[in-house]
Amino acid sequence: MEGLKNFFDHYNYVATIVLMVAGLYIVIARGNMIKKLVGLSLFQTSVYLLYIAPGKIIGGTPPILDPAIKVYSNPLPHVLILTAIVVGIATIALGLALVARIQEAYGTIEEDEIFGQDEPE
Repeated sequence: MEGLKNFFDHYNYVATIVLMVAGLYIVIARGNMIKKLVGLSLFQTSVYLLYIAPGKIIGGTPPILDPAIKVYSNPLPHVLILTAIVVGIATIALGLALVARIQEAYGTIEEDEIFGQDEPE
């Protein structure tokens, strides 16, 4: 019973791991490039959650110096996530631009069909 209680105490980490595994599976198992980008986005979101989870301390306040306050929340994970979100958006945008260009060049976005067209005859 104690193990189940610990499991529910850390539900945010369980959700992060589930999202991470799902995103990685989609990136590895799918041949459609748009689906791969969706999986990459899901994986990036799980990393955001992994950084944000320890950033909030229960009972902690924003880091404004006051002699009456003893427990502060750490703002660094939130700042890092803002940067990671911008990088993630740029990555997905570049990926979509490359997929659009591949679609124009090959007429498909399925990896197997593209590899089949590139094979020497």
